[in-house]
Amino acid sequence: MAGRHYEEFRVGDVFETGEATLSEGEIIEFARRYDPQSFHVDAEAAAKGPFGGLIASGFQTLALTFRLLVDTGIIDDTSQGGSGGDELRWTRPVRPGDTLRVRAEVIETRPSSRGGRGTVRLAYTTLNQRGEVVMTITLNHLVACRMTDAG
Repeated sequence: MAGRHYEEFRVGDVFETGEATLSEGEIIEFARRYDPQSFHVDAEAAAKGPFGGLIASGFQTLALTFRLLVDTGIIDDTSQGGSGGDELRWTRPVRPGDTLRVRAEVIETRPSSRGGRGTVRLAYTTLNQRGEVVMTITLNHLVACRMTDAG
């Protein structure tokens, strides 16, 4: 699937992703490598901790959120990276067995001074299987233009 070019994104466009379910093993494996806090890696210790059980690292939720967006194909062959993000919020713990999906809305498009690409700002909302928001973030995507000038 060919991704969208900069000119094809419009403020208000909404993209819905597929779903992914996190297992206890995936949560522990990620956390052991990248975020080895007890409530991410040790079910027994986590049961006694502030969340009352094992939870996924917020960084794993962020990584999975982006993966789900990439899997939609909207930036296949048109992505030129990113330039940052704003307002990351983890609003609810993600637990083993939770199934996540993402809603991403275009909130701004802006041509690049370099030409050949533009910035597409997406407001991400990650939800669990009950429709509860577990994370929000706004990310800036650099996206290739169809034409040589983003204007």
